[in-house]
Amino acid sequence: MTVSAAEWVAAHAEQPPAALRARLDAILGGLHNGGRDPVVTALFETGRDLLASVLCAGTTQRDVALDLLTADALVTYAFEAAAEDPDALNTHAAAAMRALAAVVDSRAT
Repeated sequence: MTVSAAEWVAAHAEQPPAALRARLDAILGGLHNGGRDPVVTALFETGRDLLASVLCAGTTQRDVALDLLTADALVTYAFEAAAEDPDALNTHAAAAMRALAAVVDSRAT
């Protein structure tokens, strides 16, 4: 049986502060991946997309702090999930670095 990203986080993550937990629940509850996407991919891509949206907003004000923390948490959870398969960890890490660099690079142009 495969689990969704939301189910994985609920089962594996330590309880984060209430505001972060609520934001994670809202984002992960809206994924609708139903376990079809691997947890690592779903968590990472959601974190990457949230980071991209924050960067596109072009603000560094406090109002984006929760989204930045949420993006960080999602990527961290993705790596925790990836660590469950150590043989694939290098592949996930390399792909993640390329994807995150592409997000930053797209904002630099």
